[in-house]
Amino acid sequence: MIFRLSIWIVMIAGGIVGGYYIDNILFENIHVNMIFRVISFVIGAFLIFLVIKISKNTGRTLAKYGRKGELRRMETNALVRKGVYKYMRHPMHLGLFGFPLAIAFLVMSPSFILILAPIEILMMLIMIKVIEEPEAISKFGDEYYNYKKQVPWFCFKIKCLKELFKSVPSEYDKR
Repeated sequence: MIFRLSIWIVMIAGGIVGGYYIDNILFENIHVNMIFRVISFVIGAFLIFLVIKISKNTGRTLAKYGRKGELRRMETNALVRKGVYKYMRHPMHLGLFGFPLAIAFLVMSPSFILILAPIEILMMLIMIKVIEEPEAISKFGDEYYNYKKQVPWFCFKIKCLKELFKSVPSEYDKR
């Protein structure tokens, strides 16, 4: 958990610093362009809203169906095949792909938007393949292997996206 959080911090901080550095070379006066700044901020705020909505919904689905017994927060011990997880294996990651892009728009860095955020998203895909999928197979065995055969990483069909944005009640909402 700490390792993954550290990677996120390095990616976002690196994107901001690297973006501004490259901006000074490729887009000298872009930061004084008020139209670019306003449009960039609005897009970034909208993307942050989407990232939070998706993370909230998928996190609640995992908490509701992926926990049997007492576990530490954010841990699961049951494979979830309900809600959006019946359509795609990594819906939370799909939402999180928008995070570097949202930050890039919020800090108004064209280099971060066009160059660095896509590289970071590619790195996230590699992390899913190299770390997340093998961990899930190790944790759930044949059950996950069969799930992997039946359900794609991501699904962009309308019914999948509707499920992705469908609000999931929290366990605390019932109290």
